[in-house]
Amino acid sequence: MFSITTKTDEETQAIGRHLAELVSAGDVILLDGDLGAGKTTLTKGLAAGLGIHRYVKSPTFTIIREYKEGRLPLYHMDVYRLENGGGDDLGLDEYFNGQGVSVVEWSQFVKGELPADRLTIHLHRDESNIDRRTLTFDPQGEHYQKMTDKLEAQYDE
Repeated sequence: MFSITTKTDEETQAIGRHLAELVSAGDVILLDGDLGAGKTTLTKGLAAGLGIHRYVKSPTFTIIREYKEGRLPLYHMDVYRLENGGGDDLGLDEYFNGQGVSVVEWSQFVKGELPADRLTIHLHRDESNIDRRTLTFDPQGEHYQKMTDKLEAQYDE
């Protein structure tokens, strides 16, 4: 587990672009943090790094947005509205085992649907400086540990 602190939206998006260089088909990334913590901002960077040029916005009301024009498809999910259940009706395992990268915001609401191996990124916004964020990477499984190690090496230089 390691953390990166950013001072601007652009720096948060840059981390997403670096992460895009490391992801592969079937990867599952969970983004956990309060409202305004930067979950969608990070996803915008990931999308740009995958070569997706469409505008990326939070899928709060649609639950899942699919972006298929990049190096890999991106499945951006905001499952906040599933707080009282319903995740099993969405076929999440088809996304998680598919040919794209699944990014899940508010993953605690579909805890029972999540694969054991995954990368969780905890985003925390500094209350005294709303542009400052701390991203903590928590890999589960060897694949995600290697991915996190490579990302950490980029930021240690």
